[in-house]
Amino acid sequence: MLHELIAKRYSPRAFSDKKIEQEKIISLLEAARWSPSSMNEQPWRFIVGAKGEGKTYDKIYESLFELNQLWAKNAPVLILTMAKNNYEKNNHTNTHAEYDLGQAIANLTLQATALNLYVHQMGGFNSDKARELFNIPAEFKPMSVIAVGYLGDLEKLPEQLRSREKNKRERKRLSELVFDESFGHTSKLVLDQNNVSR
Repeated sequence: MLHELIAKRYSPRAFSDKKIEQEKIISLLEAARWSPSSMNEQPWRFIVGAKGEGKTYDKIYESLFELNQLWAKNAPVLILTMAKNNYEKNNHTNTHAEYDLGQAIANLTLQATALNLYVHQMGGFNSDKARELFNIPAEFKPMSVIAVGYLGDLEKLPEQLRSREKNKRERKRLSELVFDESFGHTSKLVLDQNNVSR
């Protein structure tokens, strides 16, 4: 049975402008901090901007592609995520850094869901601009921007985005994703499973 936090989680574009309590923001970052990582490197880094508090939020917002700016401007918190390219222990390439960052964001996302907050991750941003705006060192790679907030009014979105929000959530069948014996050979474990749509 799917855990209710996973079932509830989705990535809205309609955010309330309600401010997020500082202790809740800290708890999201703590959830990310306790994520597992290769050789315990913890290669994730975050730049957090709260709307109306300093210039950080506006700088992250400036790095977003225009389509994302249309709706992300309503989210009270924006987070720029980065992965460290090399291991600190030996300076060798950390080929798992981006994977580990993804795990940290998954932890953050479930913690947000538990607090009745929503997260929308975006690859649609200019990483070069983000690097310039925040003087990000070469050994860190900007990976995504995350909008965080309470759920807002869908009807306040532009029509083109509103219709996308109403689409049914769908996932591929497990039979398309889980194999045994060889790649593409559907695992017997999942042959009788149906799509889970929410």
